[in-house]
Amino acid sequence: MARSSTQYRFGPTRRATPSAARWARIRLFAMDVDGVLTDGSIYVSSDGAEMKRFSVLDGMGLGRLRDAGLTLAWISGRHSGATTRRGEELRIPHLIQGRADKLAALQELAAGLALSSDNICYMGDDDIDAPAISWAGIGVAPITAMPAALAVANYVPARPAGAGAVREVCERLLAHRPAN
Repeated sequence: MARSSTQYRFGPTRRATPSAARWARIRLFAMDVDGVLTDGSIYVSSDGAEMKRFSVLDGMGLGRLRDAGLTLAWISGRHSGATTRRGEELRIPHLIQGRADKLAALQELAAGLALSSDNICYMGDDDIDAPAISWAGIGVAPITAMPAALAVANYVPARPAGAGAVREVCERLLAHRPAN
């Protein structure tokens, strides 16, 4: 299915803005971690301990999506104890780390869950996320994303990464959930 493009205010073209019906088809919200759930900063202490700053706004939104029956996944290109800890805390059922090929990881997960791309919303911020953003039924990039990710996204939250961008997508997904 060909997707139309519209002019994006940062210069590159992007896919058409998703309709309410497209938001309602989403069953899996998958996302990168660094630069999406965080502002992209990684703090490393002198003893090598890694720390990341996650937004409680995003955490609350993900919890609400989980409670509403959407499946959640995090796909990170690197392994991180901080990511593992936060994922466990938020009960993220699909925590995939160390996978630079985000599209392959997302497609494997989709096949395992018997979902098509139209049932998936993927959010990423960098060049390695662009193929997964483009493949997903709804592709999202935070406003702070790299040009390659922004070019293929069809939704860009107003809030920045690590400060409510994920929550904004969660609210949109919740607003378009079919009535049970």
